[in-house]
Amino acid sequence: MRFFGDTNIDFIGKRKIAFVVSITLILLSVIFLIVNKGLNYSIDFTGGVSLELDLTPNTPQAEHIDIQQIRDLMVQNGYEDIEIQTISTRSETQTEGRDIVLLKTKASSKNAAEIVDIIRTAFPNNVEEGNFIRLQEEVGPRIGEELREKAILAIFWALVGIIIYIWWRFEFTFGITAVIALFHDILITLGVFVITGRELSLTIVAALLTIVGYSLNDTIVVFDRIREDLKIYRRETYSSVINHSINETLSRTIITSLTTLVVVLSLYIFGGTVIHDFAFALLVGVLVGTYSSIFVASPLLVEHFIRRDKKRGITKRKKR
Repeated sequence: MRFFGDTNIDFIGKRKIAFVVSITLILLSVIFLIVNKGLNYSIDFTGGVSLELDLTPNTPQAEHIDIQQIRDLMVQNGYEDIEIQTISTRSETQTEGRDIVLLKTKASSKNAAEIVDIIRTAFPNNVEEGNFIRLQEEVGPRIGEELREKAILAIFWALVGIIIYIWWRFEFTFGITAVIALFHDILITLGVFVITGRELSLTIVAALLTIVGYSLNDTIVVFDRIREDLKIYRRETYSSVINHSINETLSRTIITSLTTLVVVLSLYIFGGTVIHDFAFALLVGVLVGTYSSIFVASPLLVEHFIRRDKKRGITKRKKR
């Protein structure tokens, strides 16, 4: 028994509207990419300095420093683009543990020394000499460039592998259609990141690959039902058969998406700044991936089948 019961929504009949919506969103993403001169890369890709500082109070009168205090201090001193994360070993209900803060900036090591001096001067009661700087790493531009190339290759080979797998399980057209839908999901997700001014880091690349896996899983479920229905309803039109397949799997698609969204939304709200952007990318990706499985991948199959039959001079489906 399906959660939503039997549905008979004409998804395929609305495919042209869906195509217009998708093309518009992709064009907006591309326009914003051009206007912003590409993606806003984090220091993982551009190079910079990473500082891990211990700001645990070392005197009775000292207070625990809020991350917003550090951010305001950095902005006042001209470091607006600095990334600040709390990796404290002390929870809000504990008095023991260490207050560890991770700062990332695209600046040089010279600027990193200046940042250390600024924090040391502003919070003297939270700086214990000898234990203050726990870690300082510098990522060079060349390393960042290599990471960017490897990230692109990771996504590229993932898509190639998907085409081969679906080609083997279904047919080549299904694989190409699925990859087009995945490109659709990735481009729109990246566009949202550009529009909201968020940075692209290795964590976000991991989120994009997660989105690819999620969207692909949803698409394969629909494709599997389409393959079965094409054999059962041989005398019906492609539009009718694929529409029927989408409606049959709709309950599963919606329930899977809703349960995933609940978990990801919880991470976004309660997970803290460390995984904030990762959860945001997943939120966008799950929504777009669910949409593309219904309104992009399946309708593209319909267009392919109709054009293929028209090219062969077939006016209607015949029993094989």
